[in-house]
Amino acid sequence: MNKIEQVDVVIIGAGPSGSSAAALLRKKGYVVTIIEKQYFPRFSIGESLLPQCMVFLEEAGLLDAVREHVQAYAFQFKNGAAFLCGHKRSHYNFTEKFTEGPGTTWQVRRADFDNLLAQQAQAYGADIRFGHEVIAVNVDVQQPLLTVLDEHQQQYQIQAKFLLDASGFGRILPKLLDLESPSDFPVRRALFTHIEDGINDQADFDREKILITVHEKDRRAWYWLIPFADGRASFGVVAEQDFFDHYHVQDATQNEPEALLKRILADDPSLSKLLAQAKFDTPVRTLVGYSANVKHLAGSNYALLGNAGEFLDPVFSSGVTIALKSSSLAVPLLDRVLQGGHVDWMQAYEMPLRKGINVFRAYVESWYEGEFQDVVFSSNQNESIRRMISSLLAGYAWDDQNPIHKNAKRRLGTLAEYCREGLAQEQALEI
Repeated sequence: MNKIEQVDVVIIGAGPSGSSAAALLRKKGYVVTIIEKQYFPRFSIGESLLPQCMVFLEEAGLLDAVREHVQAYAFQFKNGAAFLCGHKRSHYNFTEKFTEGPGTTWQVRRADFDNLLAQQAQAYGADIRFGHEVIAVNVDVQQPLLTVLDEHQQQYQIQAKFLLDASGFGRILPKLLDLESPSDFPVRRALFTHIEDGINDQADFDREKILITVHEKDRRAWYWLIPFADGRASFGVVAEQDFFDHYHVQDATQNEPEALLKRILADDPSLSKLLAQAKFDTPVRTLVGYSANVKHLAGSNYALLGNAGEFLDPVFSSGVTIALKSSSLAVPLLDRVLQGGHVDWMQAYEMPLRKGINVFRAYVESWYEGEFQDVVFSSNQNESIRRMISSLLAGYAWDDQNPIHKNAKRRLGTLAEYCREGLAQEQALEI
């Protein structure tokens, strides 16, 4: 094995958290190497960004690169979220929110979006090694030591003053360091693809909003429809396995992912009418048991970013927001460490990051339990409550000035009760 390379920071993974962290570190002059197993561009879901992302992209110097490619990559302007369940409809405009900050963003093909961020990180001087795989890590030494397999299947070692894991669903450090902790969410399955949606201009559909459709027969199940600007869309369904079992038939060929997804789509009259002209021209993929957690998010010489630490659920599109927030929080602390200072990573990183994650978690739990669905589809919402909810849906989960931020789960339950009864909602926030 060749001589051990020495750098300031090694980042595992070139997705949004890895590329944004690299860009932020390069702004401070550090030598950064990213080890990325795949080659970009590569397919990924999580295409509906939240407005909070814009703050973090601008901070990392990545926003202009995205803006410059909006038309070329058919990124769709996004200003809110729409909800559908049978004949019930609701929507939230993110510009009408409680929290200060951007109220619009884009819906993006992640292959193009992630590649743009990685290219910009490279332009800032980050060394990204595509097709390289981390196969071993030693963090018991003062400076983490990684063993890497390159694209020619040759091993080499690289040592850093600090290590960031931005490997997403690959979860490299959680697996190698035995950090994984079971999620307390039920095991759910996502079935998804990209389609030519065939939605005409006369349809009752707003391309500037993600559409979340609740299955009328099982409110634990929901569909996403994320339109792009060129007539294509990301489409998928999420549910527990018993929901999918209900749609299985004796003919095994009809249980293949595409046939199964089409059969589930056909069971929703409103959505199937909207997508009556859709063309399924991309392989349908599946992801099972995606929710994950870890014992802790950082050690003395490493930290976990984004989905490498915790992934909740795709229902409110929080993944990229949490990824970018984690980089924004971690890099100033890492800078302090590299300058010889001390950081209490639990107090300064994990606890602040988890505050927002836990707010998202409360919304996810309340969604599947049906309480937040009752709030969303209620006709009894007043404007102040709508603005508070809109802020959370827009990704501002770390705004502790928002009245429904504190004790989010309990307050959502109370709001749901008041929405069902049609009572004054302000009273719910005083409980």
